[in-house]
Amino acid sequence: MGEPETMNPLMRIRERARRARAHIVLAEGTEPRVLQAARSILSEEMAHITLLGDQKQVETAAKDVNLPLNRVTIIDPLSSPDFTMFVDALRHHDPQRFPDEETARRQMSQVLWFGAMMVRQGKADGMVAGSVHTTADVLRSAIRVVGLAPGMTSVSSYFFMVVPKYRDTLDKVFIYTDAGVIPNPTAEQLADIAIASAGAYELLTGDTPKVALLSFSTKGSAKHEMLDKIPEALTLIRRREPNLICDGELQADAAIVPEVASSKDPGGVVAGDANVLVFPDLNSGNIAYKLTERLANAKAIGPLLSGLDKPVNDLSRGCRPDDIVNAVAVAAVTSRPSLK
Repeated sequence: MGEPETMNPLMRIRERARRARAHIVLAEGTEPRVLQAARSILSEEMAHITLLGDQKQVETAAKDVNLPLNRVTIIDPLSSPDFTMFVDALRHHDPQRFPDEETARRQMSQVLWFGAMMVRQGKADGMVAGSVHTTADVLRSAIRVVGLAPGMTSVSSYFFMVVPKYRDTLDKVFIYTDAGVIPNPTAEQLADIAIASAGAYELLTGDTPKVALLSFSTKGSAKHEMLDKIPEALTLIRRREPNLICDGELQADAAIVPEVASSKDPGGVVAGDANVLVFPDLNSGNIAYKLTERLANAKAIGPLLSGLDKPVNDLSRGCRPDDIVNAVAVAAVTSRPSLK
């Protein structure tokens, strides 16, 4: 049974997460916000949760937030029966970086790497981390252990943006990308970003993605060397995904306002109806999502990682428990792409 059409986009994702019954690892198992999120996830029956960390420390912290210990799994990497197997798997997967057992054991004792290996080995469906660790740390473990999805050469991030009212639409959903990982993407990276984010939009919303490669120029209205990568990226995207609705370069108003598109880009395939906005660099993407969040009272979920072989979602270190719940819901849904 599908979710009601009147349900807002985030509630629909949570409902789909409940149906997915995924197993998600929360690597930072002693962090109070993570444990509060786990309590909410359990109360909504949204996912099976494993917490990583020292057994006694996790139990003590969990009791402080009234998290029922009988409903979660707690794993201390060093005492896990899977630890030796994971060490061997890491050495086999990356023998140049981990040529000896001691180096691999030291790395696998870290919760991010242990959690990522759980995902790689199919012992969990996804991982969420970043409330304590940096994005660089989360990315490093995800890329080196989980690895890239087929056809991808880079990992990027996106924000799932829910704007309360845009024109005649309530709870209008956009994806803003990349707003958290790649500072100045190349044409090849822009193509990866666009394709991965379009896939995420379709999976999370069930709607057709319409991708705009954003710029300060619309179809050659300005000339500058920093614009050259955008038509190059568009060529790569159309070669790799010929059925994807994508165009550029487009100014933001030509991307999302049909009346402006009809004058600035008549006949364009996006026609002012873009829902996946690909920014030319991290400056513009990060600024835009924060402005939209504050000025439009939008809900911003992310940074969510794309381009990985299996779901790993990053968190802001300033995240709230509800942000963690949403990141877990997205990981659960994206781990079950066939579940509508």
